[in-house]
Amino acid sequence: MTLGSDVSSLTTTTRTAAAQGLSIVVPVYNEGAGLSALHERLIGLAKTLQARYGLACEVVYVDDGSADNTLAVARGLPADTLDVQVVSLSRNFGKEAALMAGLDHARRGAVLFMDGDGQHPPTLVERLVAHWIDDGYDVVYTAKANRDNESAARRLAVRSFYALINWGARQKIPEDAGDFRLLSPRAAAALRQLPERNRFFKGLASWIGFKQIRVDYEPAPRAHGVTTFNAGRLIGLSIEGLTSFSVAPLRFASLLGVLLAGVAFLFGLSILWEVWTTGKQVPGYPSLVVGLMTIGGVQLIMIGIVGEYIGKILSELKARPIYFVAEHTEKHADGGAAQSASERTAAE
Repeated sequence: MTLGSDVSSLTTTTRTAAAQGLSIVVPVYNEGAGLSALHERLIGLAKTLQARYGLACEVVYVDDGSADNTLAVARGLPADTLDVQVVSLSRNFGKEAALMAGLDHARRGAVLFMDGDGQHPPTLVERLVAHWIDDGYDVVYTAKANRDNESAARRLAVRSFYALINWGARQKIPEDAGDFRLLSPRAAAALRQLPERNRFFKGLASWIGFKQIRVDYEPAPRAHGVTTFNAGRLIGLSIEGLTSFSVAPLRFASLLGVLLAGVAFLFGLSILWEVWTTGKQVPGYPSLVVGLMTIGGVQLIMIGIVGEYIGKILSELKARPIYFVAEHTEKHADGGAAQSASERTAAE
């Protein structure tokens, strides 16, 4: 039984890249106000890539249970120069599930992930594609050039997160890297084969290896609305990433337990030494209460950390689907009309 996977047959060269094409996956959630403008920019991008590389493109919009008119706007977007797929999920499953849905429905060889809020500039995509086709990179990821516009507390939290998740890891996750990245055909095929349901795309895209390069950029201001990622959701995503991709919290709990055990042992020796040398017993009520509260609190923290990992194990054992598609339509740049998945099945 083979426990690995050979994707060498999907290696691309400058000559074969055009035949493979590019799928642009855009997860959207309540982005109806700016989706048409983003699509116009993607049409211009597709024309540029077609002229420079002869690269056929498609865009896959994944509506993650939007509550506004995002789905209606997406249905009406024209297939000008590039094919258009609209995948509507049955509810809001979260961005990681939406990214996976887009990856599953991508029809071209290479896959590019970008947000639908306009902060990932389509003009930068040409540079990412050049690194793939001209320079032979399999994973071209982007990262914020700086965080000068963020608070000191947030910058410290980000650095702490990456320091903890990379602690002892063989494959490091680049700091400040985002979901805006391009995967070559073999990198995309490798990412599809990872079976876990608790997915952390930044970590998985780094873990698969291959030849990778970083591109720094300045995110554009949001074209409309406000971000839905508040402090609570960011903390939740950080915990999800840590427990899905790293055992660092378990190691930290173990080291903390060893440290407290060492302190307790030394404290016990100091009490014995004082009794032996002076013959006086130390009144221990305050120290006893503080010790019990400290140990009890640490134990609860450790139980919580272990509980997070047990919850991940339970989720994997249940093997529930990551997402459900409620509607799937597509338009072809050659003039083909939109067709739903049910209509295609009936036709077949």
